[in-house]
Amino acid sequence: MKLHLIAIVATAALTSGIGVASAADNEAMSKTSTPSAMQQSMAKDSLSLTPSQQRTAWRNLSKQASSRTAPSSFTASVGTTIPGDIALRPMPAKVAAHVSSLTPYDYTLLQGKLLIVNPNDKKVVDVITRRA
Repeated sequence: MKLHLIAIVATAALTSGIGVASAADNEAMSKTSTPSAMQQSMAKDSLSLTPSQQRTAWRNLSKQASSRTAPSSFTASVGTTIPGDIALRPMPAKVAAHVSSLTPYDYTLLQGKLLIVNPNDKKVVDVITRRA
């Protein structure tokens, strides 16, 4: 009887230890989430950049992306959803350092327009042109 009781207590101790370890792992993983996952969760479908911030974004991002032709059915404007065949690039750290509000967004350059895109839903949140 005594051995049976010891086995039950040992099993309970091991089971609770595994539960605690699992909870600790989950908590640690949530604290060390990838920056892009956290950044994406902060992205919104609206963005207000000053003319100076737009110039900075244009100057830095238009050098890094090659302009592509948009599908004929796509019009680049705020609120539209980017078609799946248009490649988006994550915001470079250098640009985000200059314009922190761009950090959670992706971008692409289409027909001479720089599109800032919410990576969560692929909606265009800003359209920046060369004259910005």
